[in-house]
Amino acid sequence: MRRLPGVLLALVLWALAAWPALARDIRVPAGLHGDGRAMPALARETLAAYRGEHPGDADPGVLFRLQLAAGQYREALVSIDAVRARGGAGSSWLYLQYEVHARAKLLQMHQRVPYPQAWRSAFRDRFGALDDATALQAEFAFGGNLARMRADFDAARAAQAQGTMPLADALELIRKYQVQDAYSSFVPLFAAALAEDDARRYAIDRDALVRTPDGASISKLVVRPAGAQPLPTLLTFTVYANDDWAWADAKKMASRGYVGVVAYSRGKGRSPDAIVPFERDGDDAAAVIDWIAAQPWSDGRVGMYGGSYSGFTQWAALKHRPKALKAIATSATAAPGIDTPKEGGIFLNFMYAWPAYVASNRALDDADYGDAARWARVNRDWYASGRAYRDLPAIDGTPNPLFAKWLTHPAYDAYWQAMIPQGDAFAGIDIPVLATTGYFDGAQIGALHYFREHMRHRPDADHTLVIGPYEHFTMQTGVPPVVQGYPLDPSARIDLQGLRLDWFDHVFKGAPKPALLADRVNWQVMGADAWRHAHTLEAMAPRTQRLYLVPGASGDSHALSAQAQPQAVSVQRVDFADRSDADWTQPQNVVNNALDPHLGLAFVGEPLPRAAELSGPFTGALEFTVNKRDVDVAIGVYELNAAGEYLDLAFWLQRASYNADRRQRHLLTPDQPQRLDVRDTRLLGRKLAAGSRIVVALGVIKQPDRQLNLGSGKEPSDETVADAGAPLEIRWRGSSYLDLPLQDIP
Repeated sequence: MRRLPGVLLALVLWALAAWPALARDIRVPAGLHGDGRAMPALARETLAAYRGEHPGDADPGVLFRLQLAAGQYREALVSIDAVRARGGAGSSWLYLQYEVHARAKLLQMHQRVPYPQAWRSAFRDRFGALDDATALQAEFAFGGNLARMRADFDAARAAQAQGTMPLADALELIRKYQVQDAYSSFVPLFAAALAEDDARRYAIDRDALVRTPDGASISKLVVRPAGAQPLPTLLTFTVYANDDWAWADAKKMASRGYVGVVAYSRGKGRSPDAIVPFERDGDDAAAVIDWIAAQPWSDGRVGMYGGSYSGFTQWAALKHRPKALKAIATSATAAPGIDTPKEGGIFLNFMYAWPAYVASNRALDDADYGDAARWARVNRDWYASGRAYRDLPAIDGTPNPLFAKWLTHPAYDAYWQAMIPQGDAFAGIDIPVLATTGYFDGAQIGALHYFREHMRHRPDADHTLVIGPYEHFTMQTGVPPVVQGYPLDPSARIDLQGLRLDWFDHVFKGAPKPALLADRVNWQVMGADAWRHAHTLEAMAPRTQRLYLVPGASGDSHALSAQAQPQAVSVQRVDFADRSDADWTQPQNVVNNALDPHLGLAFVGEPLPRAAELSGPFTGALEFTVNKRDVDVAIGVYELNAAGEYLDLAFWLQRASYNADRRQRHLLTPDQPQRLDVRDTRLLGRKLAAGSRIVVALGVIKQPDRQLNLGSGKEPSDETVADAGAPLEIRWRGSSYLDLPLQDIP
């Protein structure tokens, strides 16, 4: 679902703020609970009372609503202008929907024309005068949920008894009346009027297909400013075939002076071909780029943008190095085989449902994908049954050939490697890259994989990274005030889509680079309300602090210590035959009052004597013995504050047999010393208050929402509960450590 732009949302929230406290009572008119015709009279009485309470300082934001409800449309226009005169973002078109409504009412009254005709005329005059970018922002003000508006007004009216009501109640009642009255008048007219305005502003091509060299057809939408000279093109290439989303994206690019193109993966939209997510997107995106460059409206330069799957397709296209591709702006970027559908070699169940969403028809199957009860039941039934992971489709009762195919490629083999650039291919990528990700983004590992590989093979690469307290969808739909239970600092609440477009303006039009992009790595420090900048990931912190994972004073407590204890061990036992925890689910928030025991052993640091910052990647080494031939390990890093709250800071997942080489499995020798290198981790970015503790959870993965590795040495997708054998026993040595990018704050 698409959200309102941040500026508009702020204006709406401001407009809905509580009315000022007022003392005077207003008479409840006869007929208030009838058909609403008493409301204009109530508005006139309330307007007089409000002016009496505020001689000389009446708020024009209150006045215009009273004036609209009272039928004083000319006066309402004056009040709306007074509100705009206060300034601020979006002030030039603030309350444009009510201005057009008032002008239409005046035309209706003085020219004796029907309201629909008057409104269309007023809309053309006023909305049509806006530039494309402003019009795109302003159009959101004309939409709304009429049923909700009417219900709000009816509830407020029903709550008023006969007699009198406080002036504040009258103001609120009239506001709700005025909103539903205006929107009821123009919402039925808006879609057609906007389509007419779009047709005037833009040249639109919805029909033609792009043919690929191997004969496939790619469905696409082109939106460009009408009558423009050849322009650079901004392209998103996606498997998420939703024409409303595509139109909104392409139109937004066109409103900023680009040709906007949205193309779907083969088999999606109007393409008649087989749907093959991931596998052909690089070839097909490159074919679309070549087609764009050959069009008369193209100036030969193409930029790509988008998040998640559409972030992956940009790197897939770069594998083929189309000449016209000059820049990419990725966010929450998937890296197939590395972070999806598996991470650290461990398959993740959320991707079991994904093929039903994208590969079952030419559009998207929202009904199936949105059936949360079904997917939770599949997880639970599989886990409780003890059956093989490969049996998930049989347990679900529905074939899932794409998922089944993925399971035949447990290593990072040629199947996955063919999808994105590998090794030295990164050295040839010489175009600017902007990557945005979040501390709470499941695809952070993917975004960092591309960044690290690009830097490793081309140290001077023009690759800029932005990271903050965002989750996967935040970067694509807008930044809310609270993300998964964590309240954001004001500095974190930036317009990430706007940042991307400002960056494209810098690349393609010579505009100044956005100030936030002060260096190659740019990160928001949670709790510090500040952005920091560095040239490399390693330079995010001037030093690291090595903390060893050692047993505590009792067998149930464990500690983080500056001193190693090589002979000490912390023992963890996991019985894979016990499925009594089949109903367990992960916490939904990143702020919690307790650490879930499923996470494993908790190693707790001492309270910090002074404030400190964690900024950058963490590394380390885990030394242990285990009585199995393989094990899946999870690390979580948390802040435990003085109030007893745990904040998730980062996590790391790894199948031990793929730690040395994700391309080839290397089984362990039971009961012999082992070492896992902790590397290529997520980033940390948090100011820790004095008195807070760092907590590291270290455990063996055993939960219903991901693949189990029972340690038998067989392929985990084939293991059943019969392969569990004796409970797993892992003995973590006190020489295990993490190097945390921790620095004191003077």
